[in-house]
Amino acid sequence: MATIEECRAALEKLSDSMADADGKVREAAALDRSVSCHITDLDITFTGRLTGGRIDVRDTVPGPPPEKAQIRLAMAGDDLVALVGGGLNFAAAWGSGRVKLEASLLDLFRLRKLL
Repeated sequence: MATIEECRAALEKLSDSMADADGKVREAAALDRSVSCHITDLDITFTGRLTGGRIDVRDTVPGPPPEKAQIRLAMAGDDLVALVGGGLNFAAAWGSGRVKLEASLLDLFRLRKLL
């Protein structure tokens, strides 16, 4: 099972990858939205903002998200680490229910370029 520190590092790596991207991926990351990532097996949630092409993790709270973020992810810690490390395909994980993503329809269309 991934630790809180490994999950935070994976989110930081994802943020760095988004900041270094170009073209359509960079354009998709140029949203300004509140974000939450609930790590189900650890029962913690990282909260923050997607802004300036980066994910700014501002807090780690116990349990599910305290507020409804505009972009919401939920998954096991190992799945987060595998997704960011390239060992798990997002579409397959999302289709099987291992990863949950909730956002407005417009945001989902933009985010698909990232995923």
